[in-house]
Amino acid sequence: MKVSLANLLCITVLASSGTSFPMERRGAATGKEKRVQYAAWDDVNVLAHGLLQLGQGLKEHVDKTKGQMRDIIIKMKVFNVTVSELGKLTQRLHEDSEALKAKAQNLEEREFLVLNMSKDLQEQTEELLRDRQKDHERMNKLEEKVDGTMQGEGQETGNGSHSNARNIQWMLEAQNKRIDDLVERIKQQQEKLDKQNIRIRTLQNQIQMKSERSSLKRMEDEIHLNTSSEQRDSPVAVASDCHELFLRGETSSGLYAIQPSDSQPFEVFCEMTPEGGWTVIQRRHDGSVDFDQLWQAYESGFGSLNGEFWLGLEKIHSVSKGGNYILKVQFSDWRDESQTMTYPFHLKGEKSNYSLHILERQAGNLESSLSTEASGVPFSTRDKDNDQKNDLNCAKQLSGGWWFSNCGRSNLNGRYFVTPAPKQRHQRKQGVFWKTWRGRYYPLKTTTMMIAPADIENKS
Repeated sequence: MKVSLANLLCITVLASSGTSFPMERRGAATGKEKRVQYAAWDDVNVLAHGLLQLGQGLKEHVDKTKGQMRDIIIKMKVFNVTVSELGKLTQRLHEDSEALKAKAQNLEEREFLVLNMSKDLQEQTEELLRDRQKDHERMNKLEEKVDGTMQGEGQETGNGSHSNARNIQWMLEAQNKRIDDLVERIKQQQEKLDKQNIRIRTLQNQIQMKSERSSLKRMEDEIHLNTSSEQRDSPVAVASDCHELFLRGETSSGLYAIQPSDSQPFEVFCEMTPEGGWTVIQRRHDGSVDFDQLWQAYESGFGSLNGEFWLGLEKIHSVSKGGNYILKVQFSDWRDESQTMTYPFHLKGEKSNYSLHILERQAGNLESSLSTEASGVPFSTRDKDNDQKNDLNCAKQLSGGWWFSNCGRSNLNGRYFVTPAPKQRHQRKQGVFWKTWRGRYYPLKTTTMMIAPADIENKS
């Protein structure tokens, strides 16, 4: 049975007070009756009341302490969960970093192997060329001997010498054929090595892009965690293109985030010039990215914004659909001579296969390299043939995706020749070219395509 704290205190006080009740004490010697003593009842009440208040205060303090302890325990549990999640996130990031390091190491090993193979092939080629030179010298000596034999011998010996000469000639022709076959095989191996080099560079760019995206994601998470709820209620609007960033005060070229109307935000490379900001949609300068991609890749974009890349048809459409835009095309040759063209244009959406409409012809002879047909020219890739050649797939015949009206005007997304251009015309026509500048079979060194609002021309 539980006794309340107040009752227990009262019983203790009363029991301890020896003078609370009247007591008689008689002396044995004298027999004289002593005086009966009584305790003051008011003092007992005051003491009991004070003890009751003290007990009540202690009880409230204990209850309050228990509540605080419960709050601390809850916060500790939440903190432990947060620490555990951060630990898991750190572990995942560490694993991703280790995987990227392993891939990079593997790529370096492959590149080292390719370089060794290239050196071996080069040595074999030089050795074959030396052997061929020796064979030519031997053949010349044999021809001289045959000529001397045929001129100096009579009719009887002449027939035998003629037969020997024919046998020697057949042997030489067979040997020349074998040498030609070996040279052709070496050329094929060299082409395979070039393709493998391009693939390695493409993988390296993909790893770099993943690393950049991971860093950007971490930065976004940190910004999201550090942003207060009041700031989230009143966010600053993201610019719709690079020129709007220029008008806001940005003057340095580089990577920026933009968000066109009715679109998700994405990252672009902005080329800031004195007259305004240009959104770069394509750039090529070293052949590190393979542009022979399928429709989906050209629609969403590929490459590295800090190197070679194609921004993506859907992103180009989302930026330019909001008003009047101009397209600037820049390219240079291997003598570092350059040319720049600008076109007012309109790019339709996915339903029209991103048809390009050049709205005005420019003065000069370069405008013919982009079609100015009123109906526009749809984009075409090797897996989605939209060009105007009924009997031919221009993207498959050439290389890369482009606005092909026919197969011979221009293709800035063609094959990039790192080594000197091949001598065969059917291979050179797969290169990056602009027909009205350097001709149909001249591979360009660099190309850049960028767009901006038409108002930028009024300020230049």
